[in-house]
Amino acid sequence: MLWYVLKLLVLLPLIGVMIWGSLKLAKKMQGQFGAPTGGSKAVRIVESTMLSPTLRLAVIEFHGREILVSTSRNGLVRLAEAPARLEAQDIVA
Repeated sequence: MLWYVLKLLVLLPLIGVMIWGSLKLAKKMQGQFGAPTGGSKAVRIVESTMLSPTLRLAVIEFHGREILVSTSRNGLVRLAEAPARLEAQDIVA
């Protein structure tokens, strides 16, 4: 019985530390896999606004176009599309 309690006191914190470490590593590595190797990404979220707990509006930039989408539990719906706006960092003098 003493051996069982001793193993429990040693292994339970060890398992907790392993779980905590794997969660920290997953958070640190999030978004690094599957990215294009060319540097810039093809899809970028420009702006996002929460309308209700289940409904959100987002502006997505994709290949020089800005697309307004509505996201909900049912999926995405494209609402509008326009040419991408030039930002200050994109303008070269």
